[in-house]
Amino acid sequence: MTILLIVLHVIVCILLITLVLIQRGRGSGLVESFAGVESMFGTKTNTFLTRTTTVLSIVFFFTCLSLAIIAVRQSKSLLANVKPAAAASTATTAAPTGQTAEKPQATPKADQK
Repeated sequence: MTILLIVLHVIVCILLITLVLIQRGRGSGLVESFAGVESMFGTKTNTFLTRTTTVLSIVFFFTCLSLAIIAVRQSKSLLANVKPAAAASTATTAAPTGQTAEKPQATPKADQK
C-alpha cells in the first residue's frame, strides 16, 4: 500500500510540475515553445490545463496526507535502540565519583568607596 502511494505521489508530482511549466502565465510559459500543445488541445487549452492542474493538486494533497498518516502509524524511529550516549559521557567526565568541584572565590577590591 505504501509503495503504491509513493509511486502515485511521484507520478502526480512529475505531471504537476510539467503542467505548471506548460501553462501560459505572465511570462507566456513554455507553451510558446511547444506549438503542438496548442493544436493538440484546441482553443480551450488554458481551461484544460487549469482543470487538470486543479485535479492533480488535489490528488497531490491527499497523497501527502496519506503518506504522513501511514508514517505516523508505523512510528519507526531510527534511534529507537540507541542509548543517549551524549548525556552519559558528559556526566562521567564532568566530575569523578566522590569529588566535588570547587567554586572560585571572588577577590575583594582593595579600595572601595
